[in-house]
Amino acid sequence: MKEQKAWAVNGFLALILVLAFFVSGTLLLLKLNLWGILPLVLGFILLTGIKVVQPNKAFVVVFFGSYIGTLREPGMWLTVPFSTRKGVSLRVRNFNSKTLKVNDVEGNPIEIAAVVVFKVVDTAKAIFDVDKYEQFVEIQSETALRHVASKYPYDLFEQEGYSLRGNAEEVAKELASELQQRLALAGVEVSEARLTHLAYSTEIAGAMLQRQQANAILAARQIIVDGAMGMVQMAIESLEKGNVVKLDEERKAAMINNLLVAIVSDRSAQPVINTGTVY
Repeated sequence: MKEQKAWAVNGFLALILVLAFFVSGTLLLLKLNLWGILPLVLGFILLTGIKVVQPNKAFVVVFFGSYIGTLREPGMWLTVPFSTRKGVSLRVRNFNSKTLKVNDVEGNPIEIAAVVVFKVVDTAKAIFDVDKYEQFVEIQSETALRHVASKYPYDLFEQEGYSLRGNAEEVAKELASELQQRLALAGVEVSEARLTHLAYSTEIAGAMLQRQQANAILAARQIIVDGAMGMVQMAIESLEKGNVVKLDEERKAAMINNLLVAIVSDRSAQPVINTGTVY
């Protein structure tokens, strides 16, 4: 099915014509003229074809099982009499998926949810090609979300590639693209798709939190050690450049060891003052 424009004329003119038929028919019947029945019947037939279309609303016109077309323009219209009109909303709508429990590409159970922004662009497909397009959007959205979530790991932990947590924009674009392919059958256009919830499942959340903390501590230690090495090197170069003291290799090693311990240690260093020996 493909949407097409339904036959329609100005409904206000049709309403005036209906009123004229009713008035003329009534006057003829009052004069005991049976020909007054004909205008009344014609007026009733035209009245069944009048429909008011609200903004961002469309009506699919069906005449005895045949698709006639779609009324999209707001206003009052006269279309095919005795036809049925099925309303379809053209407004932009949001669908918030349930929090799904799926496995990422590494097999870790995660919880994920998304919001999908969509609207109907082809009313004929939405009504005739699928059964209840709102439910179709809901089921296909959750199916696409599960498929995309299973293609990437939750986190890379400094590895190369894409992850659900580190590449939210790329994942959202892929989700929207896959949704558009799935929902095109229902005449639905996907404007945007975004992840609204992403977390490890409760059974492994504690273990993964410890892993993240360990990686953070390791990265912080690496930065501290690199900075400490630079500070020690500058200290020794300053002492030698200013001829403050001359250090042999053994004392340089001892000084480097003491400075690194003082800078890198988690706790404050306790200074030990050497006042000399008793002998």
